[in-house]
Amino acid sequence: MSETPLLVTERERAQALRLLEAILFASREPVAEATLLERLPDGIDIKGLLADLSAIYENRGVVLTRIAGKWAFRTAADLAPKMAHERTQLRKLSRAAIETIAIIAYHQPITRAEIEEVRGVGLSKGTLDVLLEAGWVKPGRRRESPGRPLTWVTTDVFLDQFGIADLKELPGVEELKAAGLLDKRPSLATIAMREEEADMSSGQDDEEGAEPLMLDDEEF
Repeated sequence: MSETPLLVTERERAQALRLLEAILFASREPVAEATLLERLPDGIDIKGLLADLSAIYENRGVVLTRIAGKWAFRTAADLAPKMAHERTQLRKLSRAAIETIAIIAYHQPITRAEIEEVRGVGLSKGTLDVLLEAGWVKPGRRRESPGRPLTWVTTDVFLDQFGIADLKELPGVEELKAAGLLDKRPSLATIAMREEEADMSSGQDDEEGAEPLMLDDEEF
């Protein structure tokens, strides 16, 4: 005989909704649904509760946001411009770091050598250290190729920083062209075709020579 499903009263559901709100409010990081279920009473419809909580906060100063399959309260996007002067933190980020995080985001998982080929110059360890410290990248799986090189991928912190729920939301080619941000450097797909033209022997990393940019944490 199959087990009889647990019945949840309206009062129990209301209390579970309050508990869910408290857990998400108190958490510093986005929380997975599986983790939330461990803290809530048995028989609770977690997806239904999240939908209800999202509706409650839909037009509030903070909204319930889904980030890489996890949930967190975040400031409403339309209020960001009015809060920028209170939350702005300037950081020095070299052009090399900007290019590197963009390459990893669009080509991940990608090896260090592949990053260098796309950029056209060598990559110093310091550049990846900066991105690691920011929590935007992490080591991925090793490639099943000679030497088993380590790959690099972006993190949930990267998605959260840029307000992206999924990597599929990254701007496409046409959007980048419209914004004037499309780099004319070769992608990984074209590197193999132009390998005979490459002369990496004279390539030097431009890390130290690049003028650091002052970027806003909210906007980069």
